[in-house]
Amino acid sequence: MAAPQITGRNTAGRQGRPVGNVTRGTTNPNRMRRLDRWLTGPQAWRLRSAADPLVVDLGYGATPATAVELYERLAAVRPDVQVRGIEIEPSRVQAALPLQRPGLSFHVGGFELPIPGRPVLVRAFNVLRQYEEADVAGIWRLVQDRLPDNGLFIDGTCDEIGRRVTWVALDAERPLSLSISVRFGSFDLPSDVAERLPKALIHRNVPGERVHGLLQAMDRSWLEAAPLASFGNRQRWQGMCRSLRDAGWPVQDGPARWRLGEVTVDWEAVAPRP
Repeated sequence: MAAPQITGRNTAGRQGRPVGNVTRGTTNPNRMRRLDRWLTGPQAWRLRSAADPLVVDLGYGATPATAVELYERLAAVRPDVQVRGIEIEPSRVQAALPLQRPGLSFHVGGFELPIPGRPVLVRAFNVLRQYEEADVAGIWRLVQDRLPDNGLFIDGTCDEIGRRVTWVALDAERPLSLSISVRFGSFDLPSDVAERLPKALIHRNVPGERVHGLLQAMDRSWLEAAPLASFGNRQRWQGMCRSLRDAGWPVQDGPARWRLGEVTVDWEAVAPRP
């Protein structure tokens, strides 16, 4: 397919140049731990069953710390994993080269994924947040077209130290789910995570949009579960998740994930309205 028409500065428009824009590159060690815990938990089957254990960390930022952490965490699931860190800014790739090792390498590129193979996992965190909402669908499709049948593309956003995290998971055909993961004590109401929604949803947190309805339902259920706070915030969060599920929200997984401060819902429950 043709490269998406991305509206930001430094966009690739000519064949052979990376597709994307240079981003701020802000990053911190352990920032991605909540997502990585999900990839090595309920999604680990994708890597274990992959014919080619190729993984891409797309737009890892000014330092490669989170790409190194991703490699180390995934290697515990699949020792022969091959993680490729991709950055559009050549100086960031040059700085990362001393950390290369068997199974981990760094490359200049963008959403075109300038490496051979079909990656089973592609992670792009805090990247699309710096684009326009109109760019998202085309970028999603560009990456999805590189995935194998069991592949997953994760487009997510988090705060600077990974206490409030959200991500959309997509397979080769469509968006699958929205996940919200928070550290207890980092919020007053669950809707505080709204400022960290992925780009496809962050401007949709307004009355009439589905994601706004979800966040409001989470707040109501969180407040109603206040009596459980005497047993700890984990119990209160699990009570909130049970209440959401009982109210008809398509909540995935169960208490083993909820107790981590995590909840995942089907994409159809939060998809932007036309």
